[in-house]
Amino acid sequence: MPGQTVVVIGAGPAGLTAAHELVEKSDRTPVVLEMSDHLGGISRTVDYKGYRIDIGGHRFFSKSDRVMDWWLERLPLEAGAHDGLLSYQGKERAVPRGGDVDPERTDHVMLVRRRKSRIYYLGKFFRYPLRLDADTLIKLGLWRVTRIAASYLWARLRPIRPEENLEQFFVNRFGRRLYQTFFKSYTEKVWGVPCEEISATWGRQRIKGLNVGRAVRHALRKLVRRPDDLAQKETETSLIERFLYPKLGPGQMWETVAGEVRAKGGAIHLRHRVVKVRSRGRRIVGVDVRSEMDEEVRTVTGEHFISTMPIRELVEQLEPDAPSEILRIARGLIYRDFVAVGLLLEELEVGKRRREGGPRLVDDNWIYVQEPGVHLGRLQIFNNWSPGMVRDPDKVWLGLEYFCTEGDEVWQLPDDRMIALAEKELAQIGIIDRGKVLDATVVRMPKAYPAYFGSFDQFDTLRSYLDGFENLFLIGRNGMHRYNNQDHSMLTAMAAVGNILSGCTEKASIWAINTEQEYHEHRAAPLPEDGVPGPSPLGPEET
Repeated sequence: MPGQTVVVIGAGPAGLTAAHELVEKSDRTPVVLEMSDHLGGISRTVDYKGYRIDIGGHRFFSKSDRVMDWWLERLPLEAGAHDGLLSYQGKERAVPRGGDVDPERTDHVMLVRRRKSRIYYLGKFFRYPLRLDADTLIKLGLWRVTRIAASYLWARLRPIRPEENLEQFFVNRFGRRLYQTFFKSYTEKVWGVPCEEISATWGRQRIKGLNVGRAVRHALRKLVRRPDDLAQKETETSLIERFLYPKLGPGQMWETVAGEVRAKGGAIHLRHRVVKVRSRGRRIVGVDVRSEMDEEVRTVTGEHFISTMPIRELVEQLEPDAPSEILRIARGLIYRDFVAVGLLLEELEVGKRRREGGPRLVDDNWIYVQEPGVHLGRLQIFNNWSPGMVRDPDKVWLGLEYFCTEGDEVWQLPDDRMIALAEKELAQIGIIDRGKVLDATVVRMPKAYPAYFGSFDQFDTLRSYLDGFENLFLIGRNGMHRYNNQDHSMLTAMAAVGNILSGCTEKASIWAINTEQEYHEHRAAPLPEDGVPGPSPLGPEET
């Protein structure tokens, strides 16, 4: 029916994609309600004195041509990258929105970046994925490598059945020794609980078809692969080696999308928090929204409602109240939160100088910190994501990532103490000299990662109840309590809008996103290096 209002809760990638699809493909008006003062959710870019922070490290790649096209229609590809684009398209046609864009002359551009990430363990850098070469043997030691190999063979001969928790999942695929060396401590640092308490579903979603045997086969195929496939449909998601990246960080994409939504008649309200979700029978009829500008509460009505808000909050705000069993399950859902510390330095104590007079630097996009005795989980080097992220190219701009739970000791540290902790830990493991820190800032991100423990094992009951509201569509990471990547969140939004426009009230097609075979990647694929994965699939590699 023309002219209807669709209420969209949340202005992250999923919510803004839904709003954009509505204004592009219908005359329905999206009204986007965002509780914070920024766009993009965890995919935003924080600008601190001209130094930009990417909250989590967002590589723009997808096995969906639709998503790749969608991104490049918003931000055109940089000059010189046509071959890769044509390879992913699989057909001859022009770059969307017109052609060669020089990133030296405009900020409105999508860069093509080479991915490099390493593991920092025992005071040494290990290649990601791990290579069974002389460098790894020397750093790990022959005895440790021998035990890893023997453990892997034993795991293949005697797999654990039934496979119920994450530890069992990893041991079955990598062997107990490799799991204990490169998986266990990092994973537990990210999630704050033992691997035995996390559902194996987490591993099946994030790592999918990857294991040591597959890695060996992939290494052999590397010799015959074409190098310029940007979508990399034959490559394990965790091991993508090239990716797209907006010059000014991921938030640039979502600010661009929001501008187009507004220009085409959609409404986006920042600092508007949904405090009540009103239902009548099996339909949602409106939401009460509190404006943080004047504290006034208003009711917003619509014909359809698309929600990306955390399911726990959604259920708690339903009126009439949800059944007690549904409330219990919802309140048992757990989230991990995130603190990022931006550090500006003269140079690192590791790496090499890029040019005469330039700072000492490593080439990594990020480094996974496996060292015991530090809270730090991951280190981003923003210089290597895009030159647009760093105001002064002669400085080093870092992002230190701390995984925590809202209200715990790390989350509650005052900014000055959080910065002091970051400086201390990086110096402790030999990455920086504290005397060379020039400036710093702190960013906190609540509910960054939905967890696969707590009451998650009863999630199907909760999903079934919420899917029963015929005009309510759950999308995105927190909206579905599923660790979706950015492209998966977008695809859920596209599916929801498609259902709304066709009059379809079923939700199975939305929940099928990120479970279909295309995204399980069980087909053989090359690795960027001849090796096995490190810790990144277990935590927030691409958020």
